Amino acid sequence: MKDFRPVQKDAYTLILEAIDDGTYRPGDRLVESELADRFGVSRTPIREALQRLETQSLLTRDGRSLIVASLDHNQLSELYVVRAELEGLAARLAARHATAEEIRVLQDMVEDDHKLLNDAKALARANRRFHKQIHLASHNRYLVQQLDMVHRTMALMATTSLAAEGRGVDALAEHDAIVRAIGARDEDAAYEALKAHISQAFVTRLKLDSEAG
Repeated sequence: MKDFRPVQKDAYTLILEAIDDGTYRPGDRLVESELADRFGVSRTPIREALQRLETQSLLTRDGRSLIVASLDHNQLSELYVVRAELEGLAARLAARHATAEEIRVLQDMVEDDHKLLNDAKALARANRRFHKQIHLASHNRYLVQQLDMVHRTMALMATTSLAAEGRGVDALAEHDAIVRAIGARDEDAAYEALKAHISQAFVTRLKLDSEAG
């Protein structure tokens, strides 16, 4: 008989998710003992996770302390350039390789996500699931790995662009256009639709940052 108990998340995943959901924000100090208490694990896996996150530039040194890294304007611009190209490629490959079932899942996601328009955090989580589904539908493991790295770095953004007024509605319309292109097996249209979607997200991000500054 199979054991269907949920898989326990490791310390690395727990810390990364805490950064991603805003529990720890750029500039916050991460302390081994506090993290061990919060997540109910020993300090050794916490220490190893922190070292891994530092190697990935998600954490940085401030004296002897580790703090959540932040992205400056240039880093943000560079990240979005890479993200747009990789996401566009994923959409292109999804239009070529996605199964009918994968396309149906994408269609259902767009439809279901309209229920989340009044909850920016829930919509942001749904947005990540949507993009991840496109990555998987590309059927290219190396591209998925690179996109996973990009999306880990996206966790360093303190707020979601979907929190901007009207952005949620526009983003879902853009998602719909992407899925329609994938469903039509139009590789060029899928590529362009997803690149345009990331470009608009970047514009919204820049506006949010300018207003915050």
